[in-house]
Amino acid sequence: MKRITVLLAEDHKIVREGLRSLLEHEGDIEVVGEAGTGREAVQLTRKLLPAVVVMDIAMPLLNGLEAARQIRKDFPNTKIIVLSAHGDEVYVEQVTTLGAAGFLLKQTSSHILAKAIREVQKGNTFFCTPISRHLKARDQKSFDRAGRPGKRNNRLSPREAEVLQLIAEGKPNKQVAAELGVSFKTVDKHRQHLMAKLNIHDVAGLTRYAISAGIIESSVQITIV
Repeated sequence: MKRITVLLAEDHKIVREGLRSLLEHEGDIEVVGEAGTGREAVQLTRKLLPAVVVMDIAMPLLNGLEAARQIRKDFPNTKIIVLSAHGDEVYVEQVTTLGAAGFLLKQTSSHILAKAIREVQKGNTFFCTPISRHLKARDQKSFDRAGRPGKRNNRLSPREAEVLQLIAEGKPNKQVAAELGVSFKTVDKHRQHLMAKLNIHDVAGLTRYAISAGIIESSVQITIV
């Protein structure tokens, strides 16, 4: 029997080890790699081509949502299951918009995670009960009185979201440039464009926006510079 290959993307090693141990007891699932940052998750997906990526949201360098977007774009056959401690509305909206096949809360039992992996591998979606309830309520509100879909707000581009995360995490322009492999001047241009686009003119404001937009979690330790 061919096993389902899985990449675990979670910044806490002890959590990754626990997930690996649980999944290794499933005879049809094989954990082929572990990533501690969002950027590493993208790189390992490119190298290992897993069938499923289990992705945390709060990841350093590149948050899990942006990493998932990049994986979805470059490897559309790889299924994404987002695993988060938070099921806030903003995260649910972000996850469903990027096309993840599943969303589980970390309180979910291990056998549910294994079931989700099997379901998304089949081409189905899988959302834990609290998330499913939210999606149902959202769908009921997503049409106006004439039965037309409501308008969605414009979102930041993937690169804009990536730059915003690094700024919100307290990294200076020079470090952002090094992380992204671009020039200092390019980062400064992105920073000015973000502030103009969002009508936010200080780093503290950008950080608050990043939290409210689900680009970083409120639990992420940040330093305002």
